[in-house]
Amino acid sequence: MRPQILSLLFCAALLLCAPAFAQDLPVSRPEALGMSSERLARIGTAVQRAVDEKRVAGVVTLVVRHGQVAWFDARGTADREAGKAMPKDAIFRICSMTKPITSTAVMILYEEGKFLLSDPVSKYLPEFKDAKVLVKPVSGKPYTVPATREITIRDLLRHTSGITYQWNGDLGQAYQDANVASGLLQYDGTIGDSVKRLGPLPLLFNPGDRWEYSLSVDVLGRLVEVVSGMPLDQFFKTRILDPLGMKDTAFFLDDPKAARLAAAYTYADGKGLERFPDKPIVEGSFVYSADYPYRGPKKLFSGGAGLTSTAMDYARFCQMMLGGGKLGDVRILSRKSVELMTHDQLGKIGPEQGFGLGFGVDGVKAPLAEVGSAGAFNWGGFFFTQFVVDPKEDLIVISMAQLHPTGGLTLEQTVQDLAYEALVD
Repeated sequence: MRPQILSLLFCAALLLCAPAFAQDLPVSRPEALGMSSERLARIGTAVQRAVDEKRVAGVVTLVVRHGQVAWFDARGTADREAGKAMPKDAIFRICSMTKPITSTAVMILYEEGKFLLSDPVSKYLPEFKDAKVLVKPVSGKPYTVPATREITIRDLLRHTSGITYQWNGDLGQAYQDANVASGLLQYDGTIGDSVKRLGPLPLLFNPGDRWEYSLSVDVLGRLVEVVSGMPLDQFFKTRILDPLGMKDTAFFLDDPKAARLAAAYTYADGKGLERFPDKPIVEGSFVYSADYPYRGPKKLFSGGAGLTSTAMDYARFCQMMLGGGKLGDVRILSRKSVELMTHDQLGKIGPEQGFGLGFGVDGVKAPLAEVGSAGAFNWGGFFFTQFVVDPKEDLIVISMAQLHPTGGLTLEQTVQDLAYEALVD
């Protein structure tokens, strides 16, 4: 066979092995997808109004239906002071939207038979053995008692572990004093270092007693490292990000991608919209910054808050979940794992709240508060990013901005509502 033919065959093989949807998701006319162009345009109007009123600097919104893009829009600025327009491929700090990706990593290992969800996490992370629970009496000093049972991997996935965050009034200062990482601030250590410091600290309540948003998913990130034998960033890259073609998703940014990171802003009554300060913001025992993705030691792979991404990259992840664990020809999870992750796992623990394994679940405990579908799953991030995936309507809605505090702005909910109200089939 001639060398030219061999070369062509080799190139063809490379193309066949390329990640699923390595290009952007396909675009189609909204009407061909059962949506109204006129009604989708209301999303742009609402976002532009918030920009004009100086409530937010810039926003990227994306609506996908039946696997195709019906709406993709960027408004305002990525850097207001520099006059830099917001591009569609802007990179955002997605913070807690990292959690569903870490939960997916955990479920990949679960599918390989590496552990059961009912396993105590101390089987793999011994620092959580013999956990104690904080008791605060009406009078006298707080003390601890042995936990009634161990923290399981399921507890970590559904936030029923008894772990909390630095902003908690009872344990936040202890986390701060022990140098436990929040994921939203430079940290001179690894996720392993942070979790080892977290393990011996008291729990807020007995595992399984109630739901408390927490550093549980950072513990899961460390679990992934220990069980897989890989750093979390490499596990993400090889098992999730590269296969899905999420080329702009990472923990830390170097030039030139750092130039695409949207600037972060704050909003407060009396001050209005201001660029996030150069120094971290301190709120009691909770401290957070906006420059951690590109400045500092860059050693902490926070499974609960650390990733940066784009709207289109995250849409690929959502489309995989909507596809029952599959995107194009690439399968990340089984259909049954996705079903488990996106169904309520709290039961009576959270009588008014639906939460699966890494996702909030709408309309399964109480009537829908806004337009939507029962069973749609979702989550958001600290710096004003949000997504919802609706299997019933075969719909994905994503909005990304960089704002905290938000001053009560509810634009992300408006975007979601307007997307649903554009359905016409």
